[in-house]
Amino acid sequence: MEKLTLKSIDKYNWETAIELSVNEDQKRFIATNLYSIAQVQFLDNFYVKGVYNSETMIGFTMYGIDKDDKNYWIYRLMIDKNYQGNGYGLKAIKLVIEEIKRENNDRPFILIGYHPNNGAARKVYKKAGFIEISIAPWGEQLAKFNL
Repeated sequence: MEKLTLKSIDKYNWETAIELSVNEDQKRFIATNLYSIAQVQFLDNFYVKGVYNSETMIGFTMYGIDKDDKNYWIYRLMIDKNYQGNGYGLKAIKLVIEEIKRENNDRPFILIGYHPNNGAARKVYKKAGFIEISIAPWGEQLAKFNL
């Protein structure tokens, strides 16, 4: 029986996290997990977590409060290529939303950005309740989830 959970990336599982990868045609849409783990070292109020199915890490996420606009953002969400197509992306995004709800300090929504050509991301985020709002100055499609 599957049971998805989020667990913090730490000294015990970071190497597993950086071994996860998306399909070749998806690599242009998302930064590597190694980059994200490095990036989070310089961001306040951000977290990197492994998406686990039981004891197996199958994905990765990075989320937190953006210093510029003070909103919650999901910067990264990926499911390893070997586990895609099983509904884990939608379940993982729902877990992130639930964690943010538990931590929320009266922020009204969560933002996410993704490449406009990333149809798989668009589909999953829409199913999770995100509503597309605009194209960001840096070219990503922005979507909002009302808390």
